[in-house]
Amino acid sequence: MNTDKLTADAELESLQRETFSYFLHETNPQNGLVLDKTAPDWPASIAATGLALAVYPVAVERAFITRAAAIERILATLRFFWNSPQGPEPDATGYHGFYYHFLDMQTGRRAWQCELSTVDSAILFAGALTAGAYFDADTAEEQEIRALADALYRRADWPWAQNGGAAVTHGWKPESRFLKWRWEGYDEALVLYILGLGSPTHPLAESSYATWASTYEWKNSYGYDYLYAGPLFTHQISHIWIDFRGIQDAFMRDKGIDYFENTRRATYVQQQYALDNPLKFAGYGKDCWGITASDGPGPDTIKVNGIERRFFDYLARGVPYGPDDGTIAPWAVVASLPFAPDIVLPAIDYLVHQVDLKMGNPYGFKATFNPTYPDKSGNPCGWVSPWHYGINQGPIILMIENYRTGLLWRLMRDCPYVVTGLRRAGFTGGWL
Repeated sequence: MNTDKLTADAELESLQRETFSYFLHETNPQNGLVLDKTAPDWPASIAATGLALAVYPVAVERAFITRAAAIERILATLRFFWNSPQGPEPDATGYHGFYYHFLDMQTGRRAWQCELSTVDSAILFAGALTAGAYFDADTAEEQEIRALADALYRRADWPWAQNGGAAVTHGWKPESRFLKWRWEGYDEALVLYILGLGSPTHPLAESSYATWASTYEWKNSYGYDYLYAGPLFTHQISHIWIDFRGIQDAFMRDKGIDYFENTRRATYVQQQYALDNPLKFAGYGKDCWGITASDGPGPDTIKVNGIERRFFDYLARGVPYGPDDGTIAPWAVVASLPFAPDIVLPAIDYLVHQVDLKMGNPYGFKATFNPTYPDKSGNPCGWVSPWHYGINQGPIILMIENYRTGLLWRLMRDCPYVVTGLRRAGFTGGWL
């Protein structure tokens, strides 16, 4: 019997269980909304809520929660989104089938004058479709889950979100209308385009995907040729749901790899960057890496060991071109597990046992730490974020599960909308 494998399995299951506590305790049971961040008076995030919908099937499989309790939570969430106010009013919950990025935890109305977010809505739909695929029993409750998940996805008006262009816009605000940015350049919007193309009611034109892919940047970093995106999470989010192993679109056919292999290379680039450590930050090394969009110790500019350093707060950090201020995100390391277990498992072990990032934390790893930024309490791993974020917690549970059993991938391979979206984007081969 391989004791190392048993130890790794037990550690991964423990991390999944601890992380799931976030969704148990930071969700409003009345409407299913999930807190974005564990700070006072903070709103819900629709992306965190979408991740929760995908997490519940894993929690049932792992016996973290009963099937009945999961069904109750999922139905509260889906009923809320289906029945919440849709319209151009500035305090609605959504419009044209999409939803505002942040919602008040109690009322479910728009918070902070935020944008109607196309990509966060896509994550919400992906979570709903996961729940619909998993809860397949012939009972009234599970039939309702499937019907609501389907109806929410079919309501989204994807061509409206293009605002007359080919690429999809980032979103819309009642005060100023469409945001000027569009989803261009390789990033987390891969799942957005697949779901938009797969819609049976308001689909994106196939040309939208070609327009998006035409903005890709193929680069070489540390000896790896890969489709570039700086922050690690952009290489991971779409892979939570879609098994890209062995399937290729036109771009990847031309390069002779697939998106799974691309993310594997991006993961190794992260480790190599940490080993190279061009900016000489404390702690970086073969088991200490993971640079992504995350919380940080700033904004602050201070001298550390005679070097003036600029630190940021929440920011899309990336490698190898930055920005980088020495902040490491453990969740992004764990979410790399399916792609590069040989370097991720030792890194998880390091984060648990050397940095001791879980001690005293009810929900597993805190969001980030920065060994370069001096910590007033004398913590040997430097500054540690005081917060947990829902959008960090979901990928930990889901990517560990994909590594262990491939559950999410299996469920979504049977989702007709995902299959249609992939085919319309030009994907062929493998399980397709």
